[in-house]
Amino acid sequence: MTDTSQAHRYPTLLTPITIGSVTLRNRVVMGSMHTGLEDRAHDVGKLAAYFAERARGGVGLIVTGGYAPNRRGWLLPFAAKLTNRIEARRHRRITAAVHDEGARIVLQILHAGRYAYHPGAASASSRKSPISPFRPWRLTDRGIERQIDAYVRCARLAQQAGYDGVEIMGGEGYLINQFLAPATNRRTDRWGGSAAHRRRLPVEIVRRTREAVGPDFLLMFRLSIADLVAHGQTWPEVVALAHDLEDAGVDLLDSDIGWHESRVPTIVTSVPRAAFADEIRRLSDVARVPVVATNRISMPEVAEQLLADGAADLISMARPMLADPDWVTKAAEGRRDEINTCIACNQACLDHVFVHRKASCLLNPRAGRETELVLAPTVRARDIAVVGAGPAGLAAAVELGRRGHRVTLFESTDRIGGQFEIARRIPGKEEFTETIRYFTHSLERAGVDVRLGVTATVDDLVGADHVVLATGVVPRVPTIPGIDHPSVVSYADAVLGRAPIGDRVAVVGAGGIGVDVCTFLTTTSSPTLDVARWRRQWGVTDDPAARGGLTERRPESPRRQVYLLQRTEGRIGTRLGKTTGWVHRAHLVDGGVEQLSGVTYHRIDDAGVHISVDGRPRTLAVDTVVVCAGQEPVRTLLDAVTTAGIGVDVIGGAERAAEIDAKRAIEQGTRVAARL
Repeated sequence: MTDTSQAHRYPTLLTPITIGSVTLRNRVVMGSMHTGLEDRAHDVGKLAAYFAERARGGVGLIVTGGYAPNRRGWLLPFAAKLTNRIEARRHRRITAAVHDEGARIVLQILHAGRYAYHPGAASASSRKSPISPFRPWRLTDRGIERQIDAYVRCARLAQQAGYDGVEIMGGEGYLINQFLAPATNRRTDRWGGSAAHRRRLPVEIVRRTREAVGPDFLLMFRLSIADLVAHGQTWPEVVALAHDLEDAGVDLLDSDIGWHESRVPTIVTSVPRAAFADEIRRLSDVARVPVVATNRISMPEVAEQLLADGAADLISMARPMLADPDWVTKAAEGRRDEINTCIACNQACLDHVFVHRKASCLLNPRAGRETELVLAPTVRARDIAVVGAGPAGLAAAVELGRRGHRVTLFESTDRIGGQFEIARRIPGKEEFTETIRYFTHSLERAGVDVRLGVTATVDDLVGADHVVLATGVVPRVPTIPGIDHPSVVSYADAVLGRAPIGDRVAVVGAGGIGVDVCTFLTTTSSPTLDVARWRRQWGVTDDPAARGGLTERRPESPRRQVYLLQRTEGRIGTRLGKTTGWVHRAHLVDGGVEQLSGVTYHRIDDAGVHISVDGRPRTLAVDTVVVCAGQEPVRTLLDAVTTAGIGVDVIGGAERAAEIDAKRAIEQGTRVAARL
């Protein structure tokens, strides 16, 4: 049922706005998110379907993933570019699909500069980046002029392709940002030296682009308002650039936070919501054109508050639109609790992009696969039993119910969520609570019969046309003498508060769960609930003179002494996510966690944990031992269900328990629902 009173809570967010000659139906911008579909001509239909679904879901303005204006600007060899009329004609399929659904769309022009992953990389100076193996060529004066010409040509081709405008990427450490910051611009000619010279490139690009496309084409500029790198821009330099861009013809300033090489997290779940609202507000206070707020804004009440307070004029969300293409419609219809909220895990989106795989979404595996993973209404409703209400079972039950099947969901505990119920209690992972909220309301709306506190038997399943076993995992118990000592607890019991934890703790197992448990044990309270504390922890300052917006880090003292133990040799945490692993490793350091690799376990007794490290014996005098040594699949029902002659699918941890993988679990649940 639509809650109109709830919808009225977002009056500013849902109000139309006119920018230049372009009117948007609301203030919601789908921010740029490279998916990999941009890189191949044969994927243009998939990309059109992907954007059309978000436009159908109510978004006002869409910004595409980044397209290079020439080959030097490629992120990768043969990656996305817009350089000729043949390519522009292909884009008409995209722009038409979006316009047919009532939204507007702009193409982002992105020159990788020294972030390019090919030997043709070029930048302001020949300073190698930490994220590419190639040292860039220093652009000559003539070479810079050619780059400007390429930007202008790309904008004109976008105009011919039917786009409503372009966004010029001036942030995240790409080429334009490399010219703006002293860290990467060591020139002394007219393109470097002084701040005015460093900003000449973006100003010239905007000025000449405006002359080429005329007054009615939307020009956005992605402005880095906090570089978060040493020797980045100061705040007065950012403001001067904003005013020069306005004078040159920019219609809209899209805020950008941090470079890809920044050692301050900006895109992970432990970053507080709207953590950079103060910086965005400072820009809005001085800007003469509308400003777009971005970065960790995932729910309508946060967006509405920023707009109502005057911190910005529009709100940009990229990953939240992957998670839920109907985000705007649900907010407008008062169905806020049905929004599939982005949890900023990055596991299927940015972690994919940074290893050159196509992006999707852990919570919504249909993202980027709209033409492939179709969930159409069923033509023959069936009685289907789903056993287990972890991520896999929840995804299967909801999608089966939406398709029109009669679904019964059995869960042996008194609440849904499975491993997410544990994860949400880790400081910095509170967003996982939103996923449980989403599934709770989605089960009800899909008409699923949810039976909590029921350990399903085969008798409960007889009569079902099909069974989906999503019974999950149980913690593995390692074969260490003394593993039954009273000081030993499982990670589930530790996190869920079912066992007392002492002041000195050994964590056995250094996978993702072990690292999370260390954060749980050492953190006094969650930084995601306190923006000021988080900024102190990571050294973010609003001092206008501070280059890059950085100051000295001041992490808080850990509340326990913790040892993290790993059997294998080598650095701990190497298998963590591409975009998040370094943040988790930093938490271990901040928490004073002593990390031990190459551990041989001898026994656990009253004296603590007896181990050897590199052949040297050591006793860790701890009060508690938390076991995070992997998991075992739970498949106790499989044989009985098979014997009863009922069709069965085994998914999630029950299918494969090696390293709990919510991304795989939810995708399996969704694909099973699409097939049945």
